[in-house]
Amino acid sequence: MSRIEEFEEARPLLYSIAHRMLGSAGRADDAVHQAWLHYQAAPEQPDPGREFLTAAVARICLDILRGIRLPEPAEAQATAALSLLERLSPLERAVFVLREVLGCGPAQIASAVGCSEAACRQLATGGTALSWPRRIAGAEHVARVLATIVPALVRVGVTLEPRQVDQRPGAVFRDRNGTVLSALALDFLDGRIHTIRWVTDPDLSTADTPAPT
Repeated sequence: MSRIEEFEEARPLLYSIAHRMLGSAGRADDAVHQAWLHYQAAPEQPDPGREFLTAAVARICLDILRGIRLPEPAEAQATAALSLLERLSPLERAVFVLREVLGCGPAQIASAVGCSEAACRQLATGGTALSWPRRIAGAEHVARVLATIVPALVRVGVTLEPRQVDQRPGAVFRDRNGTVLSALALDFLDGRIHTIRWVTDPDLSTADTPAPT
């Protein structure tokens, strides 16, 4: 049974536990979602997963009751996604980034990687349940994201070209044929990159203007 199947089977129980402990439907949903992110981020699939999930949701509920701040959803999603990426092979990582991060379709991915669409679908098996946030905040998160995804893309011939994107400093991703795949815009704080915003449909009128150095 896959992780997503095991989670979906356990979800009613997890929600029941969280609702009883927290007394709020909204907070119970948040706790269950956080338990799923912990489950995703585990290096190996816990066995039995049901026990891992129930323990995780109970611990998360206790933290909420104690007033401990949970990670923001986008932050937690990014952490789970990075944990998954670091377990993939370089080619699997490139396919995942092209699909989930850059929003490329099957034909674009096949062209960028240099293999058939069928082969790309095989490489993509295991990451379909992951939700990648469209915004990554925090200097440490940004550095880890770039260090993880850029080498994987460079390996398959994708280039990262500095450009103005949405009136901000940013970069455009191009495949080995020079076709624009996606872009990112950057926010700076105290001279360091603080936030990445993924732009799957960049405005080429601004993207063709070099970013200031």
